[in-house]
Amino acid sequence: MRKLLLSTLSLFIGVTGLYAQNSGIKSSVKDVEKKVDSVLSLMTLEEKVGQMVQYNGSWDLTGPASEVGNKEKEDRLKKGLVGSMLNVLSVEATEKAQRLNMENSRIKIPLIFGYDVIHGYNTIFPVPLGETASWDVDAARESARIAALESVAQGVNWTFSPMIDISRDARWGRIMEGSGEDTYLTSQIAVAKIKGYQGEDLSSPNTIAATAKHFAGYGLAEGGKDYNAVNIGMNELQNVVLPPFKAAADAGVATFMNSFNTIDGIPATGSEFLQREILKGEWGWQGFVVSDWGSISEMIPHGFASDKVHAAEIAVKAGSDMDMEGGAYEAGLQQLVAKGKVDEALIDDAVRRILRVKFKLGLFEDPYRYMNAELASKIPYDEHRKTAREIAKKSIVLLKNENNLLPLKNSVKKIAVIGPLADDKDTPIGNWRAQGEKNSAVSVLEGLKNANLGSKLSYAKGVTLGEGERSFLMPLKINKTDRSGIPDAVAKAKDAEVVIMVLGEDAFQSGEGRSQVNIGLAGLQLELLKEVHKVNKNIVLVLMNGRPMEISWAAENVPAIVEVWQLGTESGNAIADVLLGKYNPSGKLPVSFPKAVGQEPLYYNRMNTGRPSNDQHVTYSHYTDIQNGPLYPFGYGLSYTTFKYGEINLSSAELKTGESVTLSIPVTNSGSIKGKEVVQLYIHDVVASVARPIKELKGFKMVELQPGETKNVEFQIDSDLLKFYNAKGVWKAEAGEFELMLGGNSEDLKTISLKYVE
Repeated sequence: MRKLLLSTLSLFIGVTGLYAQNSGIKSSVKDVEKKVDSVLSLMTLEEKVGQMVQYNGSWDLTGPASEVGNKEKEDRLKKGLVGSMLNVLSVEATEKAQRLNMENSRIKIPLIFGYDVIHGYNTIFPVPLGETASWDVDAARESARIAALESVAQGVNWTFSPMIDISRDARWGRIMEGSGEDTYLTSQIAVAKIKGYQGEDLSSPNTIAATAKHFAGYGLAEGGKDYNAVNIGMNELQNVVLPPFKAAADAGVATFMNSFNTIDGIPATGSEFLQREILKGEWGWQGFVVSDWGSISEMIPHGFASDKVHAAEIAVKAGSDMDMEGGAYEAGLQQLVAKGKVDEALIDDAVRRILRVKFKLGLFEDPYRYMNAELASKIPYDEHRKTAREIAKKSIVLLKNENNLLPLKNSVKKIAVIGPLADDKDTPIGNWRAQGEKNSAVSVLEGLKNANLGSKLSYAKGVTLGEGERSFLMPLKINKTDRSGIPDAVAKAKDAEVVIMVLGEDAFQSGEGRSQVNIGLAGLQLELLKEVHKVNKNIVLVLMNGRPMEISWAAENVPAIVEVWQLGTESGNAIADVLLGKYNPSGKLPVSFPKAVGQEPLYYNRMNTGRPSNDQHVTYSHYTDIQNGPLYPFGYGLSYTTFKYGEINLSSAELKTGESVTLSIPVTNSGSIKGKEVVQLYIHDVVASVARPIKELKGFKMVELQPGETKNVEFQIDSDLLKFYNAKGVWKAEAGEFELMLGGNSEDLKTISLKYVE
């Protein structure tokens, strides 16, 4: 009995001592490691496994857990056998869960609370693909900072963002959740988002832990079909897929999330190569890996695991540290250790990583630090809306503007606003909307009225887009039969000088599980557009969507097209600002727009092939029924002014290892109003040990110019910029000729040659 009392007292002193040591002190890396080891030494195997389990908050934690399954989860919480919970929302609910754990468990290790904060929490920003179209890393960082602040005000301290999968196929529904088709641009946005979420000090109560997902290859699913297999070689994996994750790891992202897909037959969740050899080995990353929802158990239907116990064995050996609602770790890890099939050292490694993040979050200092009910009342939501409007404006891309139809002239007296999305207050919020309130966005019609155009406006929906219930888990039913509103829309268009048509995608046409074979204007929208076009050619197409769309007919027939994505809370006001010329659009496409869906997957940095082009006969790489190339290329976007690029210049035609050369070009605002231009740098390695893409983005700078003003835009070129994963499996710049290209999009470029000498 005396030994038991001494043991209990020792445990109490050890744990409370750790809390005391943390009080008010920012711990060094060495201190954190000591504390992690101290806690780990006190834990039983059952408690260690518990830290590797994450539960969904599937019941009202402020009330009783009435259902049997929830009662079991609550009992495990009380025993300290849960490491994390997700989807527990509100200060009251997170505090209740934390108290169940802290006031009843033996060692009292705090919970971490996760949530999908993808493009805002209450204040909703543009969907990530849209925000990336701003090419503004400061904007990406600021939206993440605001999302973090609003999240912690509700008890959330961990987000499953940013998604940094390279996405080349517009059919894939989750393309809206990432940064598009380019590795370099995605890497830059990834680092900005991580810094915005995590700040300079993760223990600050205004920051949250970020997650780099999905590791790896998820965005290259075959056929653009969600959860599908991925078949890529080592070249593509290393040069295209992994660099954004390496950038995230180097930026100190707290956690990684693995992905649902197989790569060459191996589920990513069970890939030792990805998680242990590369992430935790080669890169030396110290955070923890969380599975995607149930992805450990999903190795069973993949045909890679026989049951949950087997799945747990595969996943823990591969380096997956936390099981998100898979039920595999709690079902199998203890018995696997007992039978000698899993070394407890692997469990220790996973738990050490989880504890490390909790220490860095300051949870051992104060388990309730993110449960401040007073903070919510101090959040400057009005200021956040202003920022959301600014970022939304930056994300808009002007695709076409014949005869300078835009910005709308003051002389225009009658404007017809037409389309199923024109007065839609929900679609602008987009999918993965966190706690963005349904129907809370400013619609396009409202934005125009807010700009005092009410007396000039008439409105007709024309057709409905979606029918029935709309939600994250429900399939969307598209209207294909009800044309009753078209005559009214045509009449209003006929009576107007200019028609603003707001078409595109419902919020729940893109997102997880929303892959589509057809990516054109769904339902009766194209029919409506054609009918309106018959009576009024002065159409401004406002395209509201979460993915690149096939809009070939509109591109040929409609004089002005504005890509507005799904811009979030302040959508309509931002769109009105651009349409009326209060803001000069500066956005550039982060993805290529196809001429036809049959071109997908479509991307600018393609391989040249052995037969790249031949106008004399048909035996070259092409389709016989459509010209090669996109409708609108990566990096493309117009302005209300024009920009002239001068002659490209290189300070030296030769580059040696350890040195750098300066690449520059004069850019002039050749129009009549102030504007911003994103100057883009691309390179091409002409001959290498493996075939290299025809061009790759390697830098960009935004320059703001007054009418007639010229600025010289410079880039420093060194050997690091020329490196790639070569035929010998080494990241290296190989000696030889390189083409350096500068311009305003991936096709209209000025080129100069550089010789690299090792």
